[in-house]
Amino acid sequence: MSCHRINELAELLMPEWQKQSHLNLVQIIESLALEAGHKGPLNEVTDDILIYHLKMKGETPDAMIPGIAKDVEVDFKAALLKARGIT
Repeated sequence: MSCHRINELAELLMPEWQKQSHLNLVQIIESLALEAGHKGPLNEVTDDILIYHLKMKGETPDAMIPGIAKDVEVDFKAALLKARGIT
């Protein structure tokens, strides 16, 4: 995991940890993994699971993932032109 991913995860974890300051870090990660729907062992929880879960926590169930939202084209004509390299 690269340094910027560690920083991003730490930044996203901080508010959750402050809400539940009586828990240790492993317990926080375990509860977030369960909330995200992870059913495997704790050592299989990826940084992606935690980051996207923390980013989407509090959003509506039909909200788009932030990384995907920036790439969505609403205008069909603009999408075709973009696909052809004409902007």
